Amino acid sequence: MKQSFVYILKCADNSYYTGITSNLSKRIKEHKIGVYKDSYTSSRRPIELVFFAEFTDINLAIQTEKQIKKWSRVKKEALINGEFEKLPNLAKKKFNSE
Repeated sequence: MKQSFVYILKCADNSYYTGITSNLSKRIKEHKIGVYKDSYTSSRRPIELVFFAEFTDINLAIQTEKQIKKWSRVKKEALINGEFEKLPNLAKKKFNSE
């Protein structure tokens, strides 16, 4: 079975980018050197890999990537920090950044 990875990068502007790939090390290298000049991360380098999950089912990986992209910053940070118990309670809530 082919592996797929869903990953989250923290960009220089403190934003997060969520992506999917079948070759994590190659894709991170591409982000770091800015291979795709019009991409979200190209103008926000340097980037840091802050989370990844491995999948054997590409459909589940795609579904997970789409789901994470819709999440709030607070919920993404709970995932990044391994605070999985907080994830259900962060659904559809609004938080002040203060």
